[in-house]
Amino acid sequence: MARGLCKFKKSTLTFAAVWFFSVVAIAGQKPAPKPTNDDCLACHGDSSLSHEVNGKTISLYVNPDKFKESMHGSMFQCVDCHADLKTSPHETTPAKVQCSTCHADQQAAYDRSFHAKAIKSGDTHAATCIDCHGSPHELLAAGDPKSKVNHANIPATCGVCHGQKFVMEASGHSAQPFLSYQESVHGKAVAAGSEKAAVCTDCHGTHEILAAGDPKSTIFKFNVPLTCAKCHGQVQQTFAQSIHGQAVARGNWQAPVCTDCHGIHSIKSHVDPNSSVSTQNLARMTCARCHEGVRLSKEFDMPDGRVSTYLESYHGLASELGSKVVANCASCHGVHNILPSNDPRSTISQANLVKTCGQCHPGVTDKFVSAKVHVDAPLSADTGSIAVRWIRKFYIGMIVVVIGGMILHNLIIWRRKALLRRKVEQHVVTRMSKHQRVQHVLLLSSFFVLVITGFALKFPDSWFAWLLGMGEHVRGIVHRVAGSVLVGVGIYHVFYLILNRQGRRLMKDFMPVPKDAADVLRTLTYYLGIGKEKPEFARFNYAEKAEYWALVWGLIVMASTGIMLWAKVFFGNLMPRWWLDVATSIHFYEAVLATLAIVVWHFYQVFLDPDVYPMNWAWWDGKMSFEHYREEHGLDAATLLEAAQQHAKSEPSEPSAECACEEGKKLESPDEEPVNSGR
Repeated sequence: MARGLCKFKKSTLTFAAVWFFSVVAIAGQKPAPKPTNDDCLACHGDSSLSHEVNGKTISLYVNPDKFKESMHGSMFQCVDCHADLKTSPHETTPAKVQCSTCHADQQAAYDRSFHAKAIKSGDTHAATCIDCHGSPHELLAAGDPKSKVNHANIPATCGVCHGQKFVMEASGHSAQPFLSYQESVHGKAVAAGSEKAAVCTDCHGTHEILAAGDPKSTIFKFNVPLTCAKCHGQVQQTFAQSIHGQAVARGNWQAPVCTDCHGIHSIKSHVDPNSSVSTQNLARMTCARCHEGVRLSKEFDMPDGRVSTYLESYHGLASELGSKVVANCASCHGVHNILPSNDPRSTISQANLVKTCGQCHPGVTDKFVSAKVHVDAPLSADTGSIAVRWIRKFYIGMIVVVIGGMILHNLIIWRRKALLRRKVEQHVVTRMSKHQRVQHVLLLSSFFVLVITGFALKFPDSWFAWLLGMGEHVRGIVHRVAGSVLVGVGIYHVFYLILNRQGRRLMKDFMPVPKDAADVLRTLTYYLGIGKEKPEFARFNYAEKAEYWALVWGLIVMASTGIMLWAKVFFGNLMPRWWLDVATSIHFYEAVLATLAIVVWHFYQVFLDPDVYPMNWAWWDGKMSFEHYREEHGLDAATLLEAAQQHAKSEPSEPSAECACEEGKKLESPDEEPVNSGR
C-alpha cells in the first residue's frame, strides 16, 4: 500500500515537471514574423499571377515600382490593410479590404451620396472608391500631378463614366453634361492648364455627391449661388442684394439663380456668340424665358411682353441686325445688380437714368431719358405713348386707303389696256383646247391651295397662316381635299393621254428629242449675243418639255409621300417608323422645289417674258397671236397651217383668203418638210 502510494506521487511529480518545462519552452519562443512587402511582392510582382472568380480571370499583379511610389506603399505594409494574413505564401484568400477602416468619415459621406444609393438600387456602373482614386496599390495624393483626383485630372476621371454614352444611358442618364462641360469656359480653362477654373468636384462635391433635387446638395437651386461663390464671391454678394437674389433668399422658385442665366455645364464667356448671356442672345434667349410670357404677370403682377417691346424698339431692331454695341437688357438694368426702378440704387431709377443712358449717349438730359425704351408698353398713359398710338392708327388707316386706292386704280387701267390689246390680236392660234384648259385650271388651283395650306403648317407665324384664318383641323381637311383634287387630275390626265386623240398628240409632242439638248446651247449663245441664228422650236420647246416632265415627277413624289403621311398609322405599322420621317422630309423639300420652280420658271414664261407681257392668255382662252406663235414655234407647221386656214375662212374678202392660202402653201413647202417630220 505504502509502496503504491509512493509510486503514484513519483508519477505525478514527473508529469508536473514535464508540463512546467514545456510551458516555459513555449513561452520563450518568439511569434512568427508577419510577411513584409517584399515577401508579398515576391509573388504579386509577377505580372502573370491571376485567379478566377465566377469564371472571370482576375489579375493579382501589383506593380512594385508604382506601389512603392503610392501613398499606401510609402507609408504602410501590405498586412496593415490585409490584416488577416499571417504567413507568406498564404493558403487562404484574404478578406476584402474596407476603405472605411481608415477613412471612416469619407466612407460615411459616400454612403449618403448619389453613387452609393445607385449601387444599392442595383446600378453596377455607379462609381466606387477605386473608380475615382484608382487602385489602392497605385494611389497617389491629390496634390500629385499624376493622381486621378488631382485638380487638373478630375474632368478626365469623371469622364470615364460620365463621358461614355453607353454607360450613362444604361443608368438612365445622358453623357451630354460632360460633353458640354468640355466646351464650356471652365472646361477649356482647365484644359489650358488653369488651376483655378472649376472642375466637377468644385460644384458637385467630392464624396457626398447628392442629386440636384436634394436640399442638401451643393447644386440644389437655392444652394447654387453659394456654390458659385466659392470662386465668384464678389459677384455673389452683389447678386444677393439684387431683386433676384432677394427672391431666392425668400425661397421663390421662379427667381433665377446663376445657372438659369449662364447655363449649367455649358457656361461660356459673355463674349462668345454661343453664350446665353452674349449681347445678341441675352434678350431673346435668356431674359425672355421669364419676362416675355405671362407666368410672372399672373403670379407676381409684373408686366409681360418685356422682350417683344424691347425688340420692337430701335435698340432691339439694331440688335437683331447684328449690332454689338447697341444696348441690351443688361446695359440698362444691370447684370448681377438688377433692382426694381423704385429702388434708389437701381440703374433705371429716375435719378440714375441720365447716368445709365449717358453710357451710350453722352450729354443726355432729363428730357431725353423721359422717353419710353420698351415700345408700346401696355397701358402707358403718358403723352408720348398716347400720341404714338393715335399716329399709328392714323397711318395704318391711311396706308390701307391710299395704297389700296392706288392698287385699285392701276388694276382698272391694266385690265382695260390688256383687254384692248387682246382684241387687236385678230389672227390667233389655238394653243390649248378647252379640255386642256380645264385640267390646267384644276391643277393650278389645287396646287396653290396646297402651297398655302402646307406652308401654313410648317410656318405657323407666316402670312400663309394669317391668310388662311383657320384652325389646324380645317387646314388639314382643306389640304387633303386639294391633294385629292391634284391626284385626281393627274390620274385623269393619264387616261386623257391614252384615250383622247388630242391627248395622244400632246404626249407625242412632249416627248424629248435629241434636238432639245442642242437647242439649250443655241438658245443661250443667241441671247448672250454669241450666236447669230435664233433657234426655232416645234409645238413645245425644251423648257416647256422639261417643265412638263418635272410636273409629272413632282406629282408622283408628292402624291406618294402625301398618302403615306395621310395614312401614317397604316404605313407606320407596315414599315419602320423612320420611313414616315423620310416621307415628311421629301414632301417638304419637294414642295419647296416645286413652288420655286413655278415662281421662277413658269411665271416668267406666262407673265414676265417681254414678248407676252402683260400675260400669255393661252391659259385663259387657249389663244396666242399668230405672229407670236410663229416666232416662238415656227417648226409647228401643222398648227400654223390650221390657224391660217381658219383665218382665211373668217375673212370675207377674196384677196385676204388668197393671202392666207399662200401662207399655208409656204408652210407646206418641201423645204419645211424634213424639219416638220422631225418635230
